[in-house]
Amino acid sequence: MDIAGGDPLIDWAGGAIFRPVRTGNTFEETVERILAAVKLGVFGYGDRLPAERELAVRMGVSRETLREALRSLQAAGCVESRRGRYGGTFVTYRLPPPDPADLRRAVEDLGAGLEDALTYRLVLETGAAEQAARRPLAEEHRAHLRDRLAALEAAGPEDYRRLDSRFHLAIAELTGSPSLAAGVAQSRMRLNDLLNAIPVLDRNIEHAALQHRAMADAILAGDVAAARRATEEHLEGTAALLRGFLG
Repeated sequence: MDIAGGDPLIDWAGGAIFRPVRTGNTFEETVERILAAVKLGVFGYGDRLPAERELAVRMGVSRETLREALRSLQAAGCVESRRGRYGGTFVTYRLPPPDPADLRRAVEDLGAGLEDALTYRLVLETGAAEQAARRPLAEEHRAHLRDRLAALEAAGPEDYRRLDSRFHLAIAELTGSPSLAAGVAQSRMRLNDLLNAIPVLDRNIEHAALQHRAMADAILAGDVAAARRATEEHLEGTAALLRGFLG
């Protein structure tokens, strides 16, 4: 897919995550990438992952390394391999319900890095929204953002976090920058356990829905300043909610 202007746009099916592996720890990073795609909801429960050959090419790893990573994730209960005409690798991971104990563990894991993670996310995602608003978007890409927003607005509490991730990743992908999209995915993953441990309240969903709509409308209108303001307001609200639960 190409965005208007000729720059490559990351494809929608996990492009921010399934980029080429560049470290020496090929197996570990392959596991980490696939797990991120599952935990962030790029692929939800019951979804089939891309074919092994495609994934191996996209991630720049051997088929054997990929299969080893998938076997490890299957042993952990995250995916399941099925044979036959309609076979493939399917997601079996389900997002656990919010739990105060998980929240405490997530905070302990982040430690003093919590404020750093929140600041990093704020800077990265406001910049992504600005850049997405600057770019002349093809109609298929505009439709994709609308679809992500509509799915999020229709989500119930059980699907909200997963579809929220997909909405934010879609904005990052609209920038046309693989590095920026990957950074947003990594930032979200860093806070993922913490966000998932917070109860999804109807009042918060309603408030966030207005902010998400403002973000999408500003990006689609090409209003850079409004895209930044709406994203900043939304992320600062999320950070305040986190601090409220932690306080």
